[in-house]
Amino acid sequence: MDKRPSDPRSEFVESRTIDEIAPGDTATLRRSVAQQDIDLLAVLSGEAMPVSLGVTSLPGSAPGPLAASLIALLLATELPGPGTVSLSQSLTFHGMVAAGDVLELALTVTACDRATRELELACDLKTETGREVASGSLRVRAPETKIRRHRLELPDIRMSRHERFRALIAEAASTTPPVVAVAHPCSAAAIAAAVEAADFGIVTPVLVGPRAKVERAAREAGVAIGRFRLVDAPHSDAAAAEAVALVRRGEASLLMKGSLHTDELLRAVLARDGGLRTERRLSHVYLMDVPSYPRPLLITDAAVNIEPDLAMKRDIIQNAVDLAQAMGIDTPKVAILSAVETVNPKLRSTLDAAALCKMADRGQITGALVDGPLAFDNAVNPEAAREKGIRSPVAGIADILVVPDLEAGNILAKQLTFLAGADAAGVVLGARVPIILTSRADAERTRLASCAVAAKLARLATAPENRGKGAA
Repeated sequence: MDKRPSDPRSEFVESRTIDEIAPGDTATLRRSVAQQDIDLLAVLSGEAMPVSLGVTSLPGSAPGPLAASLIALLLATELPGPGTVSLSQSLTFHGMVAAGDVLELALTVTACDRATRELELACDLKTETGREVASGSLRVRAPETKIRRHRLELPDIRMSRHERFRALIAEAASTTPPVVAVAHPCSAAAIAAAVEAADFGIVTPVLVGPRAKVERAAREAGVAIGRFRLVDAPHSDAAAAEAVALVRRGEASLLMKGSLHTDELLRAVLARDGGLRTERRLSHVYLMDVPSYPRPLLITDAAVNIEPDLAMKRDIIQNAVDLAQAMGIDTPKVAILSAVETVNPKLRSTLDAAALCKMADRGQITGALVDGPLAFDNAVNPEAAREKGIRSPVAGIADILVVPDLEAGNILAKQLTFLAGADAAGVVLGARVPIILTSRADAERTRLASCAVAAKLARLATAPENRGKGAA
């Protein structure tokens, strides 16, 4: 009996003609099922499939999409191979397939008609533990002549279920929403962001700005704002100052940027008299859900500090560490990024990284494992770190990426968002309360997640054991 296991590493695939096939010939295929496989099949079929792929078809009905794809792959590459024409299938499904299962498919020739080039094949699909998934028979026509071609270079498709942000939004919506002072929500995008967060039960907004402009923006956005408190302020500077004052008076526990410039809002926050300063430097943190990365990833600072010095970077790191801990990462791994992973006196970012690591050793940065300098690849990829011979508890598995300056951080975050399909929730830390910054380019899910992160921080700050400690 001819056994030809599928070899995905071979460069070529080659068909067998009817004269090269006999009853008893078998081809096999072994595949591990990933959640992404199920997601992709759901997208292609237009169906909302559950986490596990139920296969409960009756005998003789169409096969489940996962079984069908594996059978088609084995027919097209092994038995008979390229040029095969499928004529009919009759399959019975016996159970469920879930992400993490390892499947073994075997196709065995049971009959061979050389005149018509038609083959009958028995199909047996089971898990590696022997549990039956599907069985039945196939009828195909073998190619008339031998076909040999290069194995196709398939694209690396990555999908995101946005599960981390969905869970974050759901958690925020299940609690009492904190009050957020929204400074100058005078564009359709700005007011829609505040209203949608309220509709999800994440925050309760107080709208601060010129009444006529706020109401016009609401009409343009098609949202009703009669249920919200509206504090009239003549212009954007006054709106920022009044929003900050609401926080100082205890009438709001969050601050949110509307359609004013970030500098205007932060100027009011940093005012020596009446602002929201703390001993900590303000910094921005992106909490990112990157489909190809197995854990949440924090990037800082990509929006506030343009060229931070060593003291600023210390606060930038501590702010991010505090956020990571609030999100459930007990001892976050902090990678201080540069272009290289060795200290070079000509490259300031490497000197800063070395100094920051020593500051962490001496307790000037707490609650995290800190290492650097690290290049991006060996900060997030274990194999890249091993290739460079880097031995570190951070390399390859970083939770927090600290960039050299705002330009690098902004470019990195937007690359991950627009090229890698990442979600990015942003929040400014270091003031008395978290500050929500959203962009017109943000997806709804991203805006909601930014509000949810800030709401969670606000709840933690007002917990009895933390009351009076100030914001992260």
